[in-house]
Amino acid sequence: MNFLAHIYLSGEDPELKIGNFIADSVKGKKFLDYPERISQGITLHRKIDSFTDSHDIVKKSVSRLFPKYRHYSTVIVDILYDHFLAANWVEYSDTPLEEYTLDFYRLLHQHHEILPKEIQKLLPYMEQDNWLLSYASISGIGNVLSGMNRRTKNRSKMNFAVIELEQYYTDFGKEFRTFFEDVELYTKNEMKKL
Repeated sequence: MNFLAHIYLSGEDPELKIGNFIADSVKGKKFLDYPERISQGITLHRKIDSFTDSHDIVKKSVSRLFPKYRHYSTVIVDILYDHFLAANWVEYSDTPLEEYTLDFYRLLHQHHEILPKEIQKLLPYMEQDNWLLSYASISGIGNVLSGMNRRTKNRSKMNFAVIELEQYYTDFGKEFRTFFEDVELYTKNEMKKL
């Protein structure tokens, strides 16, 4: 799962959202340095990632991309799944996506001092182009994939994955919906244990 899904799966808990969002920038046991609820969000993120990576439907989506993108396929699927969440947002939330994303950016600013430096540097770019909202369009996802490709010094060729997204749009969409039901249920159960 990518940014939007992790934020959404955190429910309405602000600190859980922050932890879930920053988790990839917090290595090893550094999560213990954060306030308890943010720390729990980081742990939740890691559990969601493990669940996602081992899910048969996600593996099916990844296998469609693997011959061309190899180990980058899992990252691409995470991003594509965020597209389907954003594109079908009205099915998942009563809050319009634009309002939801602006509220989230405000939340990050309110907790700016606690964000990892990497996230502090990323936030202005994320806000400027409203990445979370842009996920709803294929062109927006294309921009995200192009940015990821630049970060890999053009080794990943992720920018071309829009071709497969368009070619297999219905298949990826069905796989996302089925998987997302499972990950929502899994996350709700994990949150009860926190």
